[in-house]
Amino acid sequence: MNRKPPKNGKEYLCLAIESSCDETAAAVVTDGRNVLSNIISSQIDIHKAYGGVVPEIASRHHLNNISTVVDQTLEEAGVSFEDIDFIGVTNRPGLIGALLIGTATAKALAFALDVSLIGVHHIRGHICANYIAHPDLKPPFASLVVSGGHSTLADVKDYTEYEILGQTRDDAAGEAFDKVARVLGLGYPGGPLLDKLAKEGDPEAIPFKRVYLEKDSYDFSFSGTKTGVLNYLNGKRQKGEEFNPADVAASFQAAVVEVLVEKSVRLCKERGRDKLVLAGGVAANSCLRAELEKACWQNGIELYMPPLILCTDNAAMIGCAAYYEFLAGAEDETMTLDAYPNAEL
Repeated sequence: MNRKPPKNGKEYLCLAIESSCDETAAAVVTDGRNVLSNIISSQIDIHKAYGGVVPEIASRHHLNNISTVVDQTLEEAGVSFEDIDFIGVTNRPGLIGALLIGTATAKALAFALDVSLIGVHHIRGHICANYIAHPDLKPPFASLVVSGGHSTLADVKDYTEYEILGQTRDDAAGEAFDKVARVLGLGYPGGPLLDKLAKEGDPEAIPFKRVYLEKDSYDFSFSGTKTGVLNYLNGKRQKGEEFNPADVAASFQAAVVEVLVEKSVRLCKERGRDKLVLAGGVAANSCLRAELEKACWQNGIELYMPPLILCTDNAAMIGCAAYYEFLAGAEDETMTLDAYPNAEL
C-alpha cells in the first residue's frame, strides 16, 4: 500500500493514537501541523490512590476508553473514518500492555479502512510537538527531551534524522522528581507538586550535588542527586531535626535543572546550533523553562517550547511525527507493526 502524498496539494489527514503510559489519546491532524482535534482521557485520579502508575490497571482502562476516545476525536474534528488517509500510533517505548492496546486498535482500523499505518517512537512525538506549536520551526536544531523515563539530548538534522548525543544513565529527570516528591509526601503526580512547592523555597538553601560525569559527556545521571536528598532527609529525621520541605524541593530542582541547562547550551555551541527545542513531560517544569530561557538569551540561542497541553502525552504530536515519516516514505506496517517497551530513538 504505502500511498505517497499526491502532487495536487491535497491535504493528508492522519488519525493518531497514543497509549504508551496512562493517557488514552487520539487526534486528527492534517499535514502534520494543523490539529483538528486532540482528545486526552487521563488516568491520574485512578492511579493517585496507588502513588504511581499501575501497568495492569492502565492497560485495562485503555481497553475500556480507546474506542470512545477515537470516536470523540473524529466527531470534534468533523470528519469520518472514510476521510482518514493514514494512521499513526505510538508503538515504542512504553508500558507493553498499554502500547499493545493502541497498536492493536490502530492495526484493526488501518486494515478495515485500507489505509497506511505508521508506527511512531514516543520521544520523536514529543520533539514534533514543537512543530505544531511553532509553525516556523524547521530542522536542524538541538533538542532536550525530559520526561519520566527519558533525559535525552539529540541533534535533529532533518524531520526524520536524529543523532542521539546524550541519554540518562540511571534515573531520568522526571523519575527523580517523582521519587523525591514521594519521600517528601507530596503525592501523585509528584513532578508538578514538587515544582509548585519549590516556588516557596530557597534553591540555594542546600548544596545538593551536580553530576556532570566525564568532561565532554552529554549523558545525564540524577541518581546521586536523588540519593543526596534521601540522605539529607534521613539524617534530619534520625536526629529529630526540623527541615523545610520547600527548601529541599527548590534545592533539588535547582541541581537537576542546572545540569540539564548547562549540557543543552554546550551542545548548541559545540554543534553550531542556534535553535534549541525543549520537549517531554518535564518541559512543563517552570524552573526548567525559566532557566533555559535565560541561558539561551545569554548565548544567542533561539528557544522553542511547547505549550503545557503538548508537554504531556498526547496524540497530536504522534500525528505530526507520523506525517513526516509518511512523507519520507515509511512503509505501511498494518500487518507487521508490533509494540516494544524499550527502543532507541
